[in-house]
Amino acid sequence: MGMRFTVLSSGSTGNATVIELGGTSLLVDAGLSAKRLEELFRERDVSPEHLSGILITHEHSDHIKGLGAIARKYNLPVYANASTWEAMEKHVGKIEPEQRKIMETGAAMDFGSLRAVSFGISHDAAEPVGYTFDDGMHKLSLATDLGYMSDKVKESIYDSDVLVLESNHDIEMLRMGRYPWNIKRRILSDIGHLSNNAAGEALSELLNGRLKRTYLAHLSRDHNMMDIAKMTVRCSMEDCGVFFKDSEFQLRDTHWNMPTPWDEVGSKTGE
Repeated sequence: MGMRFTVLSSGSTGNATVIELGGTSLLVDAGLSAKRLEELFRERDVSPEHLSGILITHEHSDHIKGLGAIARKYNLPVYANASTWEAMEKHVGKIEPEQRKIMETGAAMDFGSLRAVSFGISHDAAEPVGYTFDDGMHKLSLATDLGYMSDKVKESIYDSDVLVLESNHDIEMLRMGRYPWNIKRRILSDIGHLSNNAAGEALSELLNGRLKRTYLAHLSRDHNMMDIAKMTVRCSMEDCGVFFKDSEFQLRDTHWNMPTPWDEVGSKTGE
């Protein structure tokens, strides 16, 4: 079996994704309680004691809430850049020096036959990153918590077979919503979150024949809905002159309260 993944949870209440290849298993972010993470591991038959490591995108609580407890309980190495380590240190409790691994932005690390590469993103955190994963034949990219889609991010994820991409909010729902204006301004800014429209515009440049499916991720529970996100992303792509058939490319769901099915990255359907 080739590289596969499951998004255990995605959204402001917590984020976590598992990527597997052969005997290698990686957890990206641990933004739920340790108890909830263990429940999700069981749902997807993941053995946390056999994880090869935890990779962290940035220090916000919805990405590190259960990190300390899970890392300590299962004696797992944790990978993050130096700035993220400094920013999250006071929030995760004691993690032994031998478990603390520095993976600087732009660095590549091999975990068995699986190569992970980080890339910088724009968000209101110390030094946030996304990740790509490559098994030598296929590529998976995770790009969420983006204020905007920079040319460098597009370059990093361009040749992906499968993409997990932020589609955080519907702009009008956010503008009309209950959040105070300073929070709305932050979300809409270049260090905030990617809107449905912006996700569609980005995908119009990334749909290159190799990309088979994109999971829309980190949806706001207050200012978005999956049906609206899919419709807006598709319309935004069409406004940019990019049309697709569902048999050639698919937009897929993620959830805040349940994991996605396992997706085999090299498969045309993911099954």
